[in-house]
Amino acid sequence: MFYEPGDDASDKSVHGLPHNPFKALVAPRPIGWISTVDANGVANLAPYSFFNALADAPPIVMFSNTGVKPDQPKAKDSVANIVATEEFVANIATYPLRDAMNASSAPLPADVDEFEAAGLEKAPCRIVKAPRVAASPASLECKLLQIVDLPAGPNGCNVMVIGQVVGIHIDDAALTDGKFDSGRVQMLARLGYRDYDYVSNVFELDRPSQR
Repeated sequence: MFYEPGDDASDKSVHGLPHNPFKALVAPRPIGWISTVDANGVANLAPYSFFNALADAPPIVMFSNTGVKPDQPKAKDSVANIVATEEFVANIATYPLRDAMNASSAPLPADVDEFEAAGLEKAPCRIVKAPRVAASPASLECKLLQIVDLPAGPNGCNVMVIGQVVGIHIDDAALTDGKFDSGRVQMLARLGYRDYDYVSNVFELDRPSQR
């Protein structure tokens, strides 16, 4: 089959399938569990599956907000807080934390702390003011580099947030022979539809040598 997707993900007539397949094709995607604080110090926590690393020297990550929230003039609480503070934390989501991660995705009012709603303990960061998820095996403290407005369809707002990682927390229990063990911590990934997966099988490949 072939179809031209357009900008309306809810328009089933363009592909003729029960559900939009796009996000199932670009998968698995790591989940950026983004924690922020607003100007009044209220913490916010939300998972974003449009998340990835952009560079490693210096380390730079991004996440994209899709859609809007009734109590925010643009995008969602995470973006509003980052605009106000220019800081955020990207926490690693894992299979054992799947229910708490899912609970933190609820469309709660801006003045509600998702840490408390999801029953999660906060841990302080060293450089940024936002808290991190204490149970997460790793967290990346980030300073805002840029916010990019992206083309948006009927959902109203697509925004990419780019941040430079200025501090990294790693639980010693997540290290095996000095390496962060993604299989051991069962890093969570988003697939399409309502599907998820987690890292369980890890293998190595040596790069071809230069001639």
